[in-house]
Amino acid sequence: MGYAEIYESWKSDPEAFWMKQAEAIDWDRKPSKALFDDNAPLYEWFVDGMVNTCHNAVDRHVENGRGDQVAIIHDSPVTNSKQKITFAELQTRVASLAGALRAQGVEKGDRVIIYMPMVPEALEAMLACARLGAIHSVVFGGFASSELAVRIDDCAPKAIIAGSCGIEPARTVPYKPLLDGAIEQARHKPDFCVILQREQQPAELTEGRDLDWHSFQEGAQPAECVPVEGNHPVYILYTSGTTGAPKGVIRPTAGHLVALNWTMKNIYNVDPGDVYWAASDVGWVVGHSYICYAPLIHGNTTVVFEGKPVGTPDAGTFWRVISEHNVRSFFTAPTAIRAVKREDPKGEMLKKYDLSCLRALYLAGERADPDTIEWAQKVLDKPVYDHWWQTETGYTIVGNPAGLEALPVRIGSPTVAMPGYDVQILGEDGTPKKTGELGAIAIRLPLPPGTLPSLWNAEDRFRKAYLDTFPGYYETGDAGLIDENGYLYIMARTDDVINVAGHRLSTGLMEEVLASHPDVAECAVVGVADELKGQSPLGLICLSKGVERPHEEITAECVALVRERIGPVAAFKRAIVVERLPKTRSGKILRATVAKIADGEEFRMPATIDDPAILDEIKDALHEPGHAG
Repeated sequence: MGYAEIYESWKSDPEAFWMKQAEAIDWDRKPSKALFDDNAPLYEWFVDGMVNTCHNAVDRHVENGRGDQVAIIHDSPVTNSKQKITFAELQTRVASLAGALRAQGVEKGDRVIIYMPMVPEALEAMLACARLGAIHSVVFGGFASSELAVRIDDCAPKAIIAGSCGIEPARTVPYKPLLDGAIEQARHKPDFCVILQREQQPAELTEGRDLDWHSFQEGAQPAECVPVEGNHPVYILYTSGTTGAPKGVIRPTAGHLVALNWTMKNIYNVDPGDVYWAASDVGWVVGHSYICYAPLIHGNTTVVFEGKPVGTPDAGTFWRVISEHNVRSFFTAPTAIRAVKREDPKGEMLKKYDLSCLRALYLAGERADPDTIEWAQKVLDKPVYDHWWQTETGYTIVGNPAGLEALPVRIGSPTVAMPGYDVQILGEDGTPKKTGELGAIAIRLPLPPGTLPSLWNAEDRFRKAYLDTFPGYYETGDAGLIDENGYLYIMARTDDVINVAGHRLSTGLMEEVLASHPDVAECAVVGVADELKGQSPLGLICLSKGVERPHEEITAECVALVRERIGPVAAFKRAIVVERLPKTRSGKILRATVAKIADGEEFRMPATIDDPAILDEIKDALHEPGHAG
């Protein structure tokens, strides 16, 4: 069956569709049904099934004769090291770590925070928790003490597993002082911490609290997999909230297994045994879903990469990894591809490597501008698939089901809704918009298996943030439109649709136009306060490497380009050249923060910002004479 038939089969009988997908998972007790709606609009899936995530990701492959297959490839250009771990080795390592944690009192339902760099042990820690039925919460390694403390207080972990340090291209980041500071600040104190000592910067252990990763496992009895209920959380992942307090997204065990397993073949078009690479970090949802869980559940080899798209050592590092490890499907953020494009605009580095193994590039994490997609298509000569999802959903809402049926790529659209998602465009009053009209993107309830059922210890906040605005729907916070072919176009976050003299305009559309300028490597558009029009757009542009023309010329051309393509209604009169855009560590541009700086408002330093110094640079650039406007 093709996409349309599969989507229709889900829509006409969701229960039968998801029960069929559930057959691909090993159950200790099969569920009696898929959807449990007794507590609607808080829906749950496969609740009365009993299952274990670690068994499905590791042990079953060993039992089925795949023990010698490589499960994890660790490639670390920052430490100049590589490592391969088979499923059989992974099973031994995870069972040993789980046994040692159990000996220290960690049981089903306990929380464990993981604060580690991109090393195989980070995945082993996640899987060891899942093996015991303990709930892990991975916090991005190197997060500030104050942010880590907030998460410690929210999920109250029995233990914290941390690395001694992380390695950046130009420096080593000591994690242990940050961890110590967080524990000191937090009201809740963990019973113990496990520290993985890295030779680049070993840490001093705190007596009576800290245990060494290797020595504390000595003599521990390997732990078996503990079956858990279908709705038992496998993890909590904190995402930034509009109030500044992080939101703990819960991932339910059974739905997570069923949905992620389905995506690997149907969306990413990989078969068990193929090498799959998501260039992200386990501190983010992409890392949870597509570095750790989905590839291993499906029987793929996953690549754990410790490095950056540029500078480790150069803009060819992605292509080397793909070529060297025979990667079939590659998934990264548009911002990573833009970084490569900026450093190597003609794709010269790519010519050094044989990429015949690669079937497709997948982009997600932020809106993929057409210019980036077109550049990647041209230099790679491979399909480039944008797809759209959120931390809250855990996997694709709208994408191109390449393993099922590769649909035509329409630049600017992540394609069509996946089974389980009934995507609608709504007006502010909740009424559906017409085809081609801009509105709020919402998903008719129930959300499919594996998506968040609620927030950790915050059901009221969950309802308010996602369910109350449009009763009967999940509010995504994104704005966009659906065309006559059923293709979704995401134009902006709802907050980024600006109101210029009564006209609702998408900043994303303006960014598309700016990105098409030959000298522009990357850009962002924000709405700033305007006494006359309410809001007016401000463009920030980063130039490609080697461009030496006067900035005034380039910004004037950008202003003219927006006027030509969108028209005077956009009122686009102001663009400035900046060296870098402020981003989160996962690559999202901090547009709301830029708008506050431009308006001279007070702002809270975003916890996830990659480099706070960029904000000062932007402040200075905004007050420099000579830019257009």
